[in-house]
Amino acid sequence: MKKSIERFNEIIREKKLIDVAIAALHWDLETQAPKKGQELLSDVVGYLSSKSYKVVTSDEMVLLIEELDKKKEELTEIEGKTLEEVAKDIEKLMKIPVLEYREYNELTAKGQGIWAEAREKNDFSLFSESLEKIVEFQRRFIKYRGYEGHPYNTILDDYEPGMTVEKLDEFFGYLRKELVPFIKKIKEKGKSVDGTFLKKDFPEDKQMEFSKFIAEYIGFDFERGIISESAHPFTLNYDKNDVRITTRYIRNMLSSSVFGTIHEGGHAIYEQGIGNDIAGGILGEGTSMGIHESQSRFYENILGRSRAFWKPIYRELQDKFEALKDVDIDGFYKGINKSEASLIRVEADELTYSLHIMVRYEIEKALIGGDIEVRELPRVWNEKMKEYLGIEPSNDREGVLQDVHWSAGLMGYFPSYALGNVYASQIHTSMKKDMDVDAALENKELYKIKEWLNQKIHRFGKLKKPEELIMDITGEGLNAKYFVDYLKEKYGNIYGV
Repeated sequence: MKKSIERFNEIIREKKLIDVAIAALHWDLETQAPKKGQELLSDVVGYLSSKSYKVVTSDEMVLLIEELDKKKEELTEIEGKTLEEVAKDIEKLMKIPVLEYREYNELTAKGQGIWAEAREKNDFSLFSESLEKIVEFQRRFIKYRGYEGHPYNTILDDYEPGMTVEKLDEFFGYLRKELVPFIKKIKEKGKSVDGTFLKKDFPEDKQMEFSKFIAEYIGFDFERGIISESAHPFTLNYDKNDVRITTRYIRNMLSSSVFGTIHEGGHAIYEQGIGNDIAGGILGEGTSMGIHESQSRFYENILGRSRAFWKPIYRELQDKFEALKDVDIDGFYKGINKSEASLIRVEADELTYSLHIMVRYEIEKALIGGDIEVRELPRVWNEKMKEYLGIEPSNDREGVLQDVHWSAGLMGYFPSYALGNVYASQIHTSMKKDMDVDAALENKELYKIKEWLNQKIHRFGKLKKPEELIMDITGEGLNAKYFVDYLKEKYGNIYGV
């Protein structure tokens, strides 16, 4: 038994080392690799992916899992949970032919560069062929793996275990019913909010300096992480001691870098807070993308867009940027929370953000279900933006090409953002029972908030499933009412409705 566990852990460690190498290549591809060097790096990603596949699907590993499963009552909690996660991953992988798995990973590694060029040139046709192949693979892999109900359920479960189309239809239906009339009320009866000062001149070098300051201020550990720049902000973790984030700097849009950095910092703080007992193993990462997004959205919006957050540090922001010298903190608070229909998801306000996710959810569901094809996406995207937000993109860059996710094969991911908003509101409600959150922010005591999150969420990694985690914290499961109530109170006060 002891030798079997040791060998099992050796194989898991080998896979981890290969996966870290793959992650390092993805970081390079996204941040600094020269355009003509991307094809070779993508081929290496494909090669290493097939190696990772073969390591965990070997006959030896399958036999080890069968042996350990028969004696699982003798395993420790960590060993048992690790066995469960590995067995689930192997079952999924073994249904996919290794050559197709390798080809798919090469495709998605190259896809991100193709997407970036298409976005830069504002031309969806440059990306459509690559995306068609990605969607074809996704549909084929789902058939290999099998599904219950809608085929989209299979990939939803990859990001949020237990989530289904049926649950999401009800979830988004509730948000739509509650938020669309409220947004309309604000538009018709709400007082005006000025956010134009955020689009003045903000030198990029000053933004870079402030991004480093704000990341450290919220709790990002620069001894165990770095910040860089990319076309689309993201977080990548090798393990808890090497977590990397990116942001982007737009000279006439301060909020992009500030809140992009805080958002990715929330993801990173989660990963840096993984317990030492599970760090480096398969359990040593966030339990689901919904919970992960709860951390980034909690830091970005519930904390980062609050008046209490900026009260002790707003002077530092003013000193950095001349454009803010005549904007008082009350005006700044209202400006960063200005609500209006916008084309770009990552720049959307809290109130309208969920509508952007609904657009993507419905498109992905239809794509995977075969109800629409890739060539139709620009038209379908524009129609849904018009339906939900009342505005229509004038080009591909501000429409169907704005997100990197599909180029990386991340279909089934987008609903996690909306789930994360709801989880964040529930977590915030529970946190306020244990501490005065606003007082901690005003006193620059963000360490208290970070410690609470670490004890309740971060340290557990995948030891707890999302529904178990949220139940332990709040005493109930996913409940969108907290998010709706939070939005109505906050924006009702800002707009006087």
